[in-house]
Amino acid sequence: MGDDYPTLFRSEQMSLVQLYIPTEVAHDTVAGLGELGDVQFKDLNPTVNPFQRSFVGEIRRTEEMARRVRFFESQIQKEKDVVPIRPLYDSAPLVTVGPSAAQTIDELDVTLAEHETRLVQMNDSYKTLSERTRELVEARHVLRETAVFFEKAETQQTDIRTSFDDSSAPLLQHDDREQQYSSNLQFDLEFVAGTIDRTRISTFERVLWRVLRGNLYMNHTDIAEPFIDPSTGSETRKNVFIIFAHGEALLAKIRKVAESMGATLYPIDPNADKRSDSLREVTDRLEDLQTVLYNTGLNRRSELLTIGENLARWQDVVRKEKAIYETMNLFNYDVRRKTLVAEGWCPTRDMTMIQMALRHATEESGTSVVPILHELRTNKTPPTFHRTNKFTEGFQTIMDAYGIATYQEVNPGLFAIVTFPFLFAVMFGDIGHGLIIFFAALYMIFKERQWARQELDEILGQFFFGRYIILLMGLFSVYTGLMYNDVFSKSLHIWHSGWDFPPLDGTSVAVSNGHVYPFGLDPAWHAADNGLVFTNSYKMKMAIVLGVIHMTFALCLQLPNHIKFKRPLDIYANFIPQMIFLQSIFGYLAVCILYKWSIDWSTRETDPPSLLNMLIAMFLSPGNVAPEAQLYRGQGFIQAVLLLLALICVPWMLCTKPYFQWKEMQQIRDQGYIGLGHRNGAPRESTDEVLEIEEEGNGRVIVEEMEEEHEQHDFGEVVIHQIIHTIEFCLGCISHTASYLRLWALSLAHAQLSEVLWTMSIAKFLGPTGIFDTIALVLVTAFWFGATVFVLCIMEGLSAFLHALRLHWVEANSKHYQGEGYAFTPLSFAKLDEKE
Repeated sequence: MGDDYPTLFRSEQMSLVQLYIPTEVAHDTVAGLGELGDVQFKDLNPTVNPFQRSFVGEIRRTEEMARRVRFFESQIQKEKDVVPIRPLYDSAPLVTVGPSAAQTIDELDVTLAEHETRLVQMNDSYKTLSERTRELVEARHVLRETAVFFEKAETQQTDIRTSFDDSSAPLLQHDDREQQYSSNLQFDLEFVAGTIDRTRISTFERVLWRVLRGNLYMNHTDIAEPFIDPSTGSETRKNVFIIFAHGEALLAKIRKVAESMGATLYPIDPNADKRSDSLREVTDRLEDLQTVLYNTGLNRRSELLTIGENLARWQDVVRKEKAIYETMNLFNYDVRRKTLVAEGWCPTRDMTMIQMALRHATEESGTSVVPILHELRTNKTPPTFHRTNKFTEGFQTIMDAYGIATYQEVNPGLFAIVTFPFLFAVMFGDIGHGLIIFFAALYMIFKERQWARQELDEILGQFFFGRYIILLMGLFSVYTGLMYNDVFSKSLHIWHSGWDFPPLDGTSVAVSNGHVYPFGLDPAWHAADNGLVFTNSYKMKMAIVLGVIHMTFALCLQLPNHIKFKRPLDIYANFIPQMIFLQSIFGYLAVCILYKWSIDWSTRETDPPSLLNMLIAMFLSPGNVAPEAQLYRGQGFIQAVLLLLALICVPWMLCTKPYFQWKEMQQIRDQGYIGLGHRNGAPRESTDEVLEIEEEGNGRVIVEEMEEEHEQHDFGEVVIHQIIHTIEFCLGCISHTASYLRLWALSLAHAQLSEVLWTMSIAKFLGPTGIFDTIALVLVTAFWFGATVFVLCIMEGLSAFLHALRLHWVEANSKHYQGEGYAFTPLSFAKLDEKE
């Protein structure tokens, strides 16, 4: 009964089901199962090309609809002014199931095509009008600048002419006539005018000077306002130029060079009156064109607003339709029964819900033909599915990142809910820092519903996804901070200290006052000169004890796996010797640490022995313990027995399992059950269950079982595998125990960094005596708090997080976790939204 109830201890029981779906209700059936999200369909056409499957036409149609929806989304994103998109939960749903489903999809296809046609036409019109507007603006600037240039030239010519005049009457008589024709006489040279990119003007000048050998006169000026490309939105700044030269050959060269460098040329008349008329004409046309352009922009924005109102539900419908037809392409068509045959995995406990979804789909479609579902018996390995909620999802994701658990294997994600934040807190123990990340996680949980509907950036989204992990990490950090008696590198005097410092000249030695600090570290150690030495030793030994406990617990998780999968040989050949080996060396070390802590060494005649030297001497001189290094009576004999047990466990692990497997192979060969066509004489096990399945006619299932049949290994491979496994475990016990010392190292580093930050900042400004000291204290406090949050909480927190992750992935999971499964990936419309 316990196995039937779903928990995180193991993955859920899965069933292989087969469905016979009539073609007229196939779409609605898959849609209903997609809403339920409980069936992972198998591909029954693995040899068929994707372009030759039954529903290729429908998929191409939905892909075309998806392309149009993406086009609408890109146009809305390019719009300068924000176009609001109505969220999906606030939109009226489109009914795509039932008798009118096909009509709804057809109407949606037509609607998307019409919107695309209108939007493309508006974009083309807007682009054309923008280009014409730009040309007219450039022409207006060219006309204005050339007019200014000609006016300056006429002014200079008049000044020059006046300076050479004298008082003779004949010249005065003809002065008006000369002034009348002066402009015509002055500008006999022809000219070219236009605009060019400002970045190319210097290159343009040098090229013209070399090509024309200096036979030109060029003038240019900047255009103040930039030109904006309507399609890309990029800005371009240009200059107006006017070039004078003599002769058609030179003018032709100027035009070629200008066109090659992307310049735009405009025909400008040398006559001032005609230029004025052209300027008025260009201005009038520009005003009319800007009015048309403005109205076109309004119409385009109105179209985008209409699209934005429906874009979310269009995206939802198109995604679902594409997923439905892609899933239907996995089915096999039974010509005789005129139905679609589907196979897939589903949680056993959800079979009733799936049958209800099938019945509901039949009722929605308006037909009386009900899809048939029945369970298949198979030996194929099912996918792994852990049913999680928003609290356990983060912890399970951490374990799945290491490897998907084998089907029905013990799930370490359940225990990581406690062990992960605890090991993090051992490295991050501080009441103040723990409260900061605790309240940060609490704020994210408070904003959960609001933020879940928003598009968060990548970093904030990662923190929000792990909000419950951060919550427990902060809570456990407060607990370990109380154990360390550490809050922002300061100590708390909650209870009476067990040590008094008598007033003495110079160095004073603490004296016990008979009290015992009831919880955590006595605050007297924070003021002591040897406080760092004490906490260093305390945290290092605590890391070893916690590491041995964690590895022992992880090793114990082998036992339920062996019992579940009926592997008694692994219990006797692997689990028991591994447990004895681990406990005889490192379990013994952890017990010695605890025993040493329990002794009042002030009442002993000998000094406390070094446990590291004790462990080394245990291997170098077994059975011999020096009197001054003795921890307890009979230590030499017990250490010799433990060392002997550890040495016995090595050949025990190395030989027991290969021997019994070789003996089992010999028994099978002696019985003569050797299948034809099997290499190495490995038999095919034709049990009654397999024969019964064959009689039921589940041909595809049988074929897949034969393809996935467990690979037979020869005896040499078994021996090599066991040798590698034994060496890996024995060496891993040593290296993994040492690896837990990171708990000590990071805890010590975190405490020292916190103390340095306090000492170098706030401690220097405490006790202000004036207004300036108070202002300085406020500023330094703000700096200290910012550094505490960003350096000690975020950066140090991420470091401790990664180390806790490594301890779970490598040190713990390597003791029991196979991780050879594959994830359960059902057809789920909710997962499609998450992928988007």
